[in-house]
Amino acid sequence: MMLADRLRDALAKGGARKTILLEGDPRDASLTDDIVLMPAAVLVAVTDRPEPGVILTQRTAHMRRHPGQIAFPGGRIDPEDESIVAAALREAEEEIGLPRDCVEVIGETDSYRTITGFQVTPVIGVVPPDLQLVPHVEEVADLFEVPLAFLMEPGNYLEQAVEWQGRQRRYHEIMWGERRIWGATAAMLINLARRLSWPG
Repeated sequence: MMLADRLRDALAKGGARKTILLEGDPRDASLTDDIVLMPAAVLVAVTDRPEPGVILTQRTAHMRRHPGQIAFPGGRIDPEDESIVAAALREAEEEIGLPRDCVEVIGETDSYRTITGFQVTPVIGVVPPDLQLVPHVEEVADLFEVPLAFLMEPGNYLEQAVEWQGRQRRYHEIMWGERRIWGATAAMLINLARRLSWPG
């Protein structure tokens, strides 16, 4: 079965599974329903190779939001974007030079609410391996690929805690060599792992 079909099948089968929204717990008073969240979209770009990988970026150190952190290509949804998918593809093209017509869109998965006021929807897409991607110098310090199987393995998730704005908050991180994937990116990966139950 082709990678795109495997992902579609796994996403469809996982439709009824319970997923986590670490920063969107309704018991969290800082994220009540009356908070207006900024809609955003990210692209989970899965490389079409025998051992698929996921393309991730490291944000530049001078970014106003989340400097130096590891993230999916993506950002806020603009009024001109026709859809969540269109926003994710536009952002990936702007940030890493990924041509939109090289992405086979699989579909959207669970939205994620962040403590910084965004509602982020991941869009899963399959891309050819070894594309010559060009990071946007102002936004992306580096880009790299991590095996999908590694990111989907629950044994690789570490739970941590930090005090933030006078409250203790828990978060997950995933270590890939010296790279620390944490916060919203790690949480969305864990959501995706629970949704896909990869390998299906």
